[in-house]
Amino acid sequence: MAKQTTYNVGIYVRLSQEDERAGESLSIENQKKMLTEYVSRQEGWNLIEICEDDGYSGTSFDRPGVRQLLEDAKSGKINLILCKDLSRFGRNYIEVGQYIDYIFPSFNIRFIALSDNVDTLDRNSSAMDLMPVMNLFNEWHAANTSKKVRSVMVANSRQGKYLAASAAYGYIKADDEKHTPIIDEEAAVIVRRIFEQRASGASPKQIAKQLNKDGVPIPSDHRYHLKGKENPLVTSHLWNDCMVRGILNNEIYIGNLAQQRVTTVSYKNHKQIRKDRSEWIIVENTHEPIISRELWDKVREVEASVSIGKMTKEGVIRPLSGFMYCPDCGYKMKSTKTKHTTKKRGTYETVSYRCGTYLRSGMDGCTPHSILERVISQVVVDDIRAKARLAVEDEDALIQWLYSRSLFLISLFLYDG
Repeated sequence: MAKQTTYNVGIYVRLSQEDERAGESLSIENQKKMLTEYVSRQEGWNLIEICEDDGYSGTSFDRPGVRQLLEDAKSGKINLILCKDLSRFGRNYIEVGQYIDYIFPSFNIRFIALSDNVDTLDRNSSAMDLMPVMNLFNEWHAANTSKKVRSVMVANSRQGKYLAASAAYGYIKADDEKHTPIIDEEAAVIVRRIFEQRASGASPKQIAKQLNKDGVPIPSDHRYHLKGKENPLVTSHLWNDCMVRGILNNEIYIGNLAQQRVTTVSYKNHKQIRKDRSEWIIVENTHEPIISRELWDKVREVEASVSIGKMTKEGVIRPLSGFMYCPDCGYKMKSTKTKHTTKKRGTYETVSYRCGTYLRSGMDGCTPHSILERVISQVVVDDIRAKARLAVEDEDALIQWLYSRSLFLISLFLYDG
């Protein structure tokens, strides 16, 4: 590294949630004070910026403060990076070594970890010799702390403590030891409305559309409104089907806490993975429910139903959508519109149901058969009329038919089982 007399310094400070839980005295302000005082005592050093990451783990380098620091270093804005110790810069053995041994030297950047006596200007110092060992220990510390934190969170979940950073929509967190969910009646009204509409057959997309039409604030807007703040999240401020589904599938609304539903790949890779339900920790009757168990069960029935059709581009669900299946491949039939032009009728449209496999895969999947919606609708209407007429003219015959039909379906079920 070329020797310099003037340095433009970029200070880096970091504190993670794990550091706070571990009780380390590493507050952001303490780090800033220590490092700025050190810079002020050095001749020819100019403090250019202080980059910070508060609440970020050191195992990942995808941090806004680090990204800003590295961009300014590569552009020449700073030529010296100063931090309290190696663990503040990162706890990933491989990546920390890569930056200090390869990336910083290539941009003529001096790096100092003050408390560890690491200074890349003196590559022959004993601290530099020990640096790989210190980095390895820092990574071990991160792995060990992560394991302890997970154990504590699992234990707290089993005790029925509510661990979510923010309460689910419809609730606020109490100040007691377990942070018990307390009903927020303003939002609870909307939660009940969502469940009731779904139980009545409305799709999540339809429910979201109606909530937007009625000007109902989305959950994050409502949460920040309760705090008296503007929502800082980048959002369209509109409900969508994913928000609605998240509410419909959350057992918190029947008084249960279902926690530990997701995990991460590792303490280094924080990508979330959804666990199988058998691995969740569910504690029942921990707080007051917003909806009844009967309403919850009714929604589960609707969710499991095969007769829920898909909405068309025009926002319409066809009467038989979700009921029609191809007799050859068993795949659902999809409604399609076809335009026709004749001298007699001019231009008009017909709706037909066609095999979904054929539409997706062509002749390799199935044959191009279809049926007009008006034809199958007439068949259904005629059948309903026949059953209604039978109920009026010969009720006993209808009961006998229903009984024999039930026996047939039961036998099919037992055979398949």
